[in-house]
Amino acid sequence: MFRKTASLASAGALALTLGAAAVAPARAAQSAGTTESATSATCALRLGSVTSTGAHTSRMINATAPITIGGVRGTAGVFPAGAVQHTSTFFGTPLGSEESRSGLVVTGGTLFSRSYVVDGQVQVDPKYPNNTLRVGGGWAGYRWIEQSIKPASAGSPARTLLYGQETNGLLRRWESNGSGWRSTGGVGGFSQVKSMTLISRGAGYETFLANTRTGMLETITWPTGYLAVPKHALVRGDTWQGFEQLIATSCGANGTLLLGIDRDTKSGYLYAVGHAANAKTVIRSLGKVPMTFSDPQYFRWAPKNDTLNGA
Repeated sequence: MFRKTASLASAGALALTLGAAAVAPARAAQSAGTTESATSATCALRLGSVTSTGAHTSRMINATAPITIGGVRGTAGVFPAGAVQHTSTFFGTPLGSEESRSGLVVTGGTLFSRSYVVDGQVQVDPKYPNNTLRVGGGWAGYRWIEQSIKPASAGSPARTLLYGQETNGLLRRWESNGSGWRSTGGVGGFSQVKSMTLISRGAGYETFLANTRTGMLETITWPTGYLAVPKHALVRGDTWQGFEQLIATSCGANGTLLLGIDRDTKSGYLYAVGHAANAKTVIRSLGKVPMTFSDPQYFRWAPKNDTLNGA
């Protein structure tokens, strides 16, 4: 499937403080867009999208009370119109007054590495390389992709992992070796999973938060070893089936700011999630995000040192 790989840049963003929380409200109770509980948190999620014209966008969603959003900044011509089928997290590295960006996308059933630099007006700067590199074919039958880049830390080497879920539910993972990708295994039994978002990286594991078609919210912790088997832990038993996509970023020392996107109503809801472990995990509803989610693809802009400690 893979023929080549490209080095991926990364960049800085926000991870702040998660305030104390109380009860995890039912998803359905927020249909009117009310904020059920306030928060003193000042965490923020840098949300990205791919528009129908192929532009990249960036805006901040702030966990204030009420929720506030920053102005949208668009970069035209990043992709052909209507081409992107799936996108990973994208990374952005400050480059003076500019920003270097990189990530993975699927177009036409093929996986590509995309990298470019934007100028101070957030448009593609022609002075720098503007690359779309083919990684490999065979990606027509996938629901989503995600790339995880862990910087080196004390006693823990750097690693880059790629995840993808096939439409039949099979979850696969590959590890970058610098010149290509090596499969580290695949596991079935995920046919009921609607969306997964990475919330934690450890020296020997990575943890996702996932919602299912039956309404469950659970953690899926996958050790990084070759042919390792993931473990599931139930966080909530119902009400989470309405979201087609979950997007998460770090919030505080060991929490998560979670965005759930409902494609049917083109709406999004924000949650402050404590250290995710089991059904006692604290989840606070922050309310409905004051924007319309009508772009074909949404993703997170991640920082260079993308510390995720949510589980």
